[in-house]
Amino acid sequence: MDETDGTDSTVGGSGPEGAGRANGAPAGGAHGAAGGEATGGDGGGVPADRTGRARVRERFVTGAGGVRLCVAEHGVPDLPGSAPTLVLVHGYPDSKEVWSAVAEQLSDRFHVVSYDVRGHGRSDAPQPLRGGFTLEKLTQDFLAVADAVSPDRPVHLVGHDWGSVQGWEFATQPSTEGRIASFTSISGPSLDHFGHWINRRVRRPTPRRAAQLLGQGAKSWYVYALHTPVLPELAWRGPLGRQWPKMLARAEKVPSDGYPTASLPQDAAHGAWLYRDNVRQRLGHPRPDPTSHVPVLLITPTRDAFLSERLYDDLDRWVPRLTRRTLPAKHWVPRSRPDQLVRWIADFVGATEGGDTAEPDPDAVRTVLGRGLPAARERFAGQLVVVTGAASGIGKATALAFAEAGARVVAVDRDAEGAGSTAAAARRAGAADAWPEVVDVADADAMEKFAARTADLRGVPDVVVNNAGIGLAGSFLDTTPEDWKQVLDVNLWGVIHGCRLFGRQMAERGQGGHIVNTASAAAFQPSRALPAYSTSKAAVLMLSECLRAELAPHGIGVSAICPGLVNTAITGSARHAGVSDEEQERRRARSSQLYSLRNYPPEKVARAVLRAVRRDTAVVPVTPEARGARLLSRLSPGALRALARVDPPL
Repeated sequence: MDETDGTDSTVGGSGPEGAGRANGAPAGGAHGAAGGEATGGDGGGVPADRTGRARVRERFVTGAGGVRLCVAEHGVPDLPGSAPTLVLVHGYPDSKEVWSAVAEQLSDRFHVVSYDVRGHGRSDAPQPLRGGFTLEKLTQDFLAVADAVSPDRPVHLVGHDWGSVQGWEFATQPSTEGRIASFTSISGPSLDHFGHWINRRVRRPTPRRAAQLLGQGAKSWYVYALHTPVLPELAWRGPLGRQWPKMLARAEKVPSDGYPTASLPQDAAHGAWLYRDNVRQRLGHPRPDPTSHVPVLLITPTRDAFLSERLYDDLDRWVPRLTRRTLPAKHWVPRSRPDQLVRWIADFVGATEGGDTAEPDPDAVRTVLGRGLPAARERFAGQLVVVTGAASGIGKATALAFAEAGARVVAVDRDAEGAGSTAAAARRAGAADAWPEVVDVADADAMEKFAARTADLRGVPDVVVNNAGIGLAGSFLDTTPEDWKQVLDVNLWGVIHGCRLFGRQMAERGQGGHIVNTASAAAFQPSRALPAYSTSKAAVLMLSECLRAELAPHGIGVSAICPGLVNTAITGSARHAGVSDEEQERRRARSSQLYSLRNYPPEKVARAVLRAVRRDTAVVPVTPEARGARLLSRLSPGALRALARVDPPL
């Protein structure tokens, strides 16, 4: 499995175009990196980064049975071993180009390696094909690549689809111990774990287990098809191969920027043997103890059309050091969500290199999330979250909840001191990072500049919580036009600005996201005492419903949160129209007393916000009175109208 002599070539990109072989480049030792770099076939230079070195270099490594494997190195460090090496393994029916966006972003910090699995891309196909794709031979291929690109240091392995299936094999085989530092699994189970999962459901059936088995069986239709003789090859070399790029772009919103490559029909035809050589044998006879000897980061897309989330229910049994992350995306996340993968992979590799991959103990963190911490960290760790109105109350509690989940938090408020205090508390609570921003959400120009600054400095947010709001009580006849303008500017226009600016960023990025708008139980519960406030919140609720329909095709969820009587500072700052200053203070004190007696904490609302994003819930009435009012608005709106006539004791 030594490197092949004379096949080192330097290219400006990872695609097959322009990646010609160069002659005369000497190879290193049996387990060393190749010698000097050569230019392209025309003798000219190649694209380089600002340091002057080539960004991508391709060479060939000899794997099991003499099969030559095409290996691409991204961001090759100036000094060998100066940065951790990441090895990215692609799935079916892909080639290494599936990783191009991920590799490019990771190459600023790591020595990133991707290679064409045997029979794919520019790698040779084994002869004969039957028996040439066994997991044993694929393991030997991986070891050959690892020895070539990182001879003295274990590599961090990342696999997607069949690359992840292979990765589980590599991470659980004694022959690879000491050569792998960590493993990131994306959309691909261990065949041994899968086999045990099936056996437990067959031997100890329950209605739930039977439903899980049938559900995954339906999702695995393509596995049965690939086991049929000849037909898969004919389909891929014919109409399916021609239509696949369009099908993928339509179904998964995958950008067509050099992927899939022209070798797709041949790759897919060869790759059918991955299934034929391994699936039936391993599922029927799984290894008795396929325990991982490395830390594992499991990334599970929740909308995967091919793999059920339930496949990973028993994974802790085999993986002592397991970190879980979930992503509201479909199967091809290296193409559809590269930014999020990069953050998670970089954080995990960094933690592994530092010797710390332990997740926080939910018993030790009870400030906001408590026992909900593990599920929240699976979903939000490393994501960028913007929360407006974050200086106090629901906004502060929400910012801290996302911080405990490991998100990066931007705490926004007009109150500079309050925003700074929340950002500092978020960092102490566990945020990957946190920043305060002083912005008036009612100011369109200020919000434009804030949204642009956020994208430039920190990236496009994954979650935006439009929470800033003010209270206004008093009869309609006593409410002045200035009162109306103030409450609508903050409560409605502030939400509109946040949705418009950040929603557009999310849509243009094309990687999904979620917007949360804080409405109120007053949105569906009329009151003679709150005409302006209730109108603003009803508008927020309807805006959220409209946006949810419009942004759904972009993979962007929208939720309206409708708290009821929550004990926050808004009652002490809310204005009462048409009364004297003395009466104003008396009513504020009375309102604060009533809300304090109700004593529903903002932390419960924050937990509802995180659940709404995780579950993509449209409307969330939080308190019991909010849920009751929502139900009455549907079943007996007349009863709510009767209640609206009651003059509250304020």
